[in-house]
Amino acid sequence: MKENKTQANPTPAAPAPASKLTREGMLIIISGPSGTGKGTLCDRLIAHDDSIRFSVSVTTRERRDTETHGVHYCFVSEEEFNQLKDAGKLLEYATVHDHHYGTPRKMVEEKLKEGYDVLLDVDSQGAMNVMKQMENTVSIFILPPSFASLKTRLHTRNTDDEAEINKRLNNARGEIERYAHYDYALINDELESAFSRLCTIIEAERMRTLRFHPEIPEE
Repeated sequence: MKENKTQANPTPAAPAPASKLTREGMLIIISGPSGTGKGTLCDRLIAHDDSIRFSVSVTTRERRDTETHGVHYCFVSEEEFNQLKDAGKLLEYATVHDHHYGTPRKMVEEKLKEGYDVLLDVDSQGAMNVMKQMENTVSIFILPPSFASLKTRLHTRNTDDEAEINKRLNNARGEIERYAHYDYALINDELESAFSRLCTIIEAERMRTLRFHPEIPEE
């Protein structure tokens, strides 16, 4: 903004902030087909905002060379996964690309109570299950700018063989049909622009009166 040099009086001091700001933690659900860049967007959001905690999912698929156990996923056996599921310790679980995925319940519930926002990076099956169980979630579906770009991204990240890439491309069409069940659809056409729009969504949702309860002082 340009400075108004003709202004005679100094800029008035900003009004005193509310004496107490209370905001409930919100559950942010991000989904999208493999290759849309949702993992990169989630990583940037966590690094950018220290009031957000990432919920590390458990999975039975093999760890990729670029992944760290306990950071990107908790990699478990089929037996361990079934034990968690049978004990009711998973908020949601689903089978995606022939592998099992699930969200540990305890961490999500504890961090929300502490006032943190919790970020879930889950597939559309898991997202639907969470939205049925949890109120006032913020759900965002990440879309590719085109199927051609999605195919290119899956090839250039060099994490899957040709058969796996084709399976993910075929599954992507079905996943994308579910975007209308989410609160927001975000096209990741350019990373910086997409990340800026994602941050705007998060900030706006934090100000909604269903979770933001300011107390305004008399003076």
